Amino acid sequence: MTAISPTLSLAPEGNLTRYLQEIRRFPMLAPEEEYMLAKRYRDHDDASAANRLVNSHLRLVAKIAMGYRGYGLPLGELISEGNVGMVQAVRRFDPEKGFRLATYAMWWIRASIQEYILHSWSLVKMGTTAAQKKLFFNLRKLKGQMQAIEDGDLPPETVRAIAERLDVSEEEVVNMNRRLASPDHSLNAPVRADGEGEWQDWLVDERVDQETELAERQELGRRRNLLTSALKQLNERERDILTQRRLQENPVTLEDLSQHYGISRERVRQIEVRAFEKLQKSIKTAAP
Repeated sequence: MTAISPTLSLAPEGNLTRYLQEIRRFPMLAPEEEYMLAKRYRDHDDASAANRLVNSHLRLVAKIAMGYRGYGLPLGELISEGNVGMVQAVRRFDPEKGFRLATYAMWWIRASIQEYILHSWSLVKMGTTAAQKKLFFNLRKLKGQMQAIEDGDLPPETVRAIAERLDVSEEEVVNMNRRLASPDHSLNAPVRADGEGEWQDWLVDERVDQETELAERQELGRRRNLLTSALKQLNERERDILTQRRLQENPVTLEDLSQHYGISRERVRQIEVRAFEKLQKSIKTAAP
């Protein structure tokens, strides 16, 4: 398929004012001319026809992009993303449907800009469902209509009203409002105005360091070996009773062990105590 691109493009550091002035030189198309150009592109893959369709709608892209200036992103970047959506609209436009290209293209332009904003706004994934995207792009407008533009959490009644209007949960409204009020900040940003020190320098790593982890693993292995060796000093019945009573997560009752060995519960208790004392003595003797 033939490549399509606007005749004018806006570089990241380009002169926005000049760009807005220059796109005005592309004339608006009459319905009949627009129809014929769209037919030529669809039927004959005519790149010049497609480019004329794109160029004649660059002002529409700029107008839509200006409506998204409140999200802290450069207008030039929003316009560039909108132009990408405009190109996609021309590729998919069917002139036989009976409506104008601008009507069809508005959806593609907005979709492209909105996806770019969601991608650029936060490193944390957000706005993954249609309802969340609707909330993201309508929350500020609804807050303005309800005169709830102050910082901080929204009053419960405002949260409830917005949730009902946008068919989302109240929790989603609260979370989205907090995200919009506190966008991500770089951990490499300087703490002080003189540029010395970064925020990441103040982060504490809660994980155990490798030396400590290795020492703990070695100590655990040593204790396990001492216990295994000490248990071998007990006879079979002592070892079984001690294991069942003190080395299991759910200890066996004295009653169950007394029935198993055919002795009294008191006798089981005495064997347990004596075995534990022998175990302690053996471990102390073997430990350095």
